[in-house]
Amino acid sequence: MTDQQGGVRGWAAGRKGALSRLRFTSLRLRLVVVFGLVALTAAVSASGIAYWLNREAVLTRTQEAVLRDFRQEMHNRAGSLPAHPTQDELQRTAGQMASSSQRFSVLLVAEDATGRTVYGNSGGLNGFELEDVPKTLRAAVIRQQDVTDGNKSPYHLYWQRIVDHGTPYLVAGTKVIGGGPTGYMMKSLEPEAKDLNSLAWSLGIATGLALIGSALLAQAAATTVLKPVHRLGVAASRLGEGKLDTRLRVSGTDELADLSRTFNNAAEALEKRVAEMAARDEASRRFVADMSHELRTPLTAITAVTEVLEEELDSEAGGIDPMIEPAVRLVVSETRRLNNLVENLMEVTRFDAGTARLVLDDVDIADQITACIDARAWLDAVDLDAERGIHARLDPRRLDVILANLIGNALKHGGSPVRVSVRETEDELVIQVQDHGPGIPEDVLPHVFDRFYKASASRPRSDGSGLGLSIAMENAHIHGGEITAANSPEGGAVFTLRLPRDTSPLTEDPEDRAEKDKGSGDGAQGETP
Repeated sequence: MTDQQGGVRGWAAGRKGALSRLRFTSLRLRLVVVFGLVALTAAVSASGIAYWLNREAVLTRTQEAVLRDFRQEMHNRAGSLPAHPTQDELQRTAGQMASSSQRFSVLLVAEDATGRTVYGNSGGLNGFELEDVPKTLRAAVIRQQDVTDGNKSPYHLYWQRIVDHGTPYLVAGTKVIGGGPTGYMMKSLEPEAKDLNSLAWSLGIATGLALIGSALLAQAAATTVLKPVHRLGVAASRLGEGKLDTRLRVSGTDELADLSRTFNNAAEALEKRVAEMAARDEASRRFVADMSHELRTPLTAITAVTEVLEEELDSEAGGIDPMIEPAVRLVVSETRRLNNLVENLMEVTRFDAGTARLVLDDVDIADQITACIDARAWLDAVDLDAERGIHARLDPRRLDVILANLIGNALKHGGSPVRVSVRETEDELVIQVQDHGPGIPEDVLPHVFDRFYKASASRPRSDGSGLGLSIAMENAHIHGGEITAANSPEGGAVFTLRLPRDTSPLTEDPEDRAEKDKGSGDGAQGETP
């Protein structure tokens, strides 16, 4: 069942990937569409022009040949008829005219000696009759025009193209000059129409092939253009992942090659800049670590002396001159503060160097919090809401550091009583430290865990180092947890510590962890301990 689901998911993912590559926002698809539209427009335009030119040429050539033959037949045969021919004469002459090389149908109209209108039909095309001739054409043929210098003849030859039952025809007519019959001709243009239809099909097929060819060319062009763009995107992603040695292979002299060179130059400059910053950061951390370490030796001696002075201050013998007692107390407090600062700096240095490690143990959370409060004489200032029996596997020393900093900060800025509550979920431990002070200004909340951050430059000098909350956050992070700061609706600040119930996986070697995960994945029916 799992394999089937995996196969379905794989098919769906592949289909989704294919659709994403074909979406209209894809540059490849847009290139293919644009190429196709350009090719289609060019092919249709060229085919349309070619079809129109060939159509006019074919029809004009056929029309001129037919009209020339009809004019010649009217002059030679109809012109030889008497002014008032009989119907038999018209019929015979129409048949002779229709037997010409162009094979058109002929209709002759005249008046006989009695004034009756007679007709002579060649008999083709189901009997060519006068009703088959458009009225406008008949009116133009029999209309007599004035003879002038520019018009030598009172009658002219007129023609018109018509379509009857889907078949194209050429119809023409003229009148014999000097008296005689009126002749009409009808010629089928179906062969020419078939030739033009074949030409249209050929041009359509050529247009389709041109469209397909343009799509293939567009695909090839898109591949040529998009491959370097894809490589550039992959290189940019690798650069964003921190692989600053990523470079592109440059070939050619076009704009894409220039872009690749620009990317390589930018990556090289960025790598140098990051290396310089890393070197300066490492030198700064090393300086702080060395200074902190060097300060511990004289601080040890100074601390020993201040402890003696503090004992003298507290002794009943009164061994310290009252005039210098304030100075001695100041020296004692500042020495203690300096000692705390050096210890905090060394702790921060270990975090920055990545040498901080967890020493895990099974801890009763209520007992641990009670021990932290008792060691600092905060029992009267802290309300603890924690059930006994809540256990977690973590580093007790680092948890003590976190709690001491959070509770001490709450007592310093919010006053007592400070409420510490503990609750647990299936795989998470949540500890809240809430005070009853004025709360934290909204503009300060994002920076409360920053090192040496001061909400105001004019804030009075405090006894703290400015590193306590930052160290607490680092200790939470090394456990795989988090600390958040907020203001309670009832007033006061609330710091929430979230830690996993078991941090053992964080202390395992990555290779051992991967081997363990691989081993656990071999058995589908295994139980999680």
